[in-house]
Amino acid sequence: MNTPKSPIVLIAGHWLGAWAWDEVLEHLAAGNAQATALTLPGLDPEDPARTTRTLGEQAAAITDVVTRVGAPVTLVAHSGANFPVSLVLDRHPELIRRMVWVDSGPVGPGSVFLPGFPEDAEELPLPDFESLGQQASLEGLSEEVLDRFRTRAVPEPGPVLREPLELTNDARRNVPTTLVCCSIPGAQMLELARSGHPMFAETAELTGVEVLDLPTGHWPMWSRPTDLAEVIAAAG
Repeated sequence: MNTPKSPIVLIAGHWLGAWAWDEVLEHLAAGNAQATALTLPGLDPEDPARTTRTLGEQAAAITDVVTRVGAPVTLVAHSGANFPVSLVLDRHPELIRRMVWVDSGPVGPGSVFLPGFPEDAEELPLPDFESLGQQASLEGLSEEVLDRFRTRAVPEPGPVLREPLELTNDARRNVPTTLVCCSIPGAQMLELARSGHPMFAETAELTGVEVLDLPTGHWPMWSRPTDLAEVIAAAG
């Protein structure tokens, strides 16, 4: 008997809303997957309190959606969504059937996304693409895609960049996990994790991990949406 597929919840990284997953959602729907994308609090341009939103509010919003669509779910986190999603895993590991990290991974207790981000800075706008490309690979993104990224990007609220993560539940590390490695090969990422690299140290603590390489840039939902959808559907 086939194992029932779990609902899929997709969370994009910084500056992005649910719209970032549109192409992936189309492919998932074609395969009859039940998938939902979420815009995190702080990334809705119509929210008057946008710049004050916190990691706690983001984690609560994720938990609400996960519960509504029917937990346990396959939870997909891209890039900087790893902070609120790590908080969800800590608070409610029982709600997650499988965790899928897309060019991302879990973060450890006390982590701060951008240490030193000024207290008086309300938000962090999307950098120019030359600067962004030095931080994360833009491989596979056309000028049209970059224009859409620039047009639709929403500045990241300051509190989520400054807050240290409070994590206390080791059960978060026991949720079955798929690591989709795009801008860095999986073998290299695992070696960095084993060596204690701070960006990947928490990955070394996971108990059940599948590593899949999907070579492309840091935004595979745009550069390889069909392939990414297939990986996510298989995980779910």
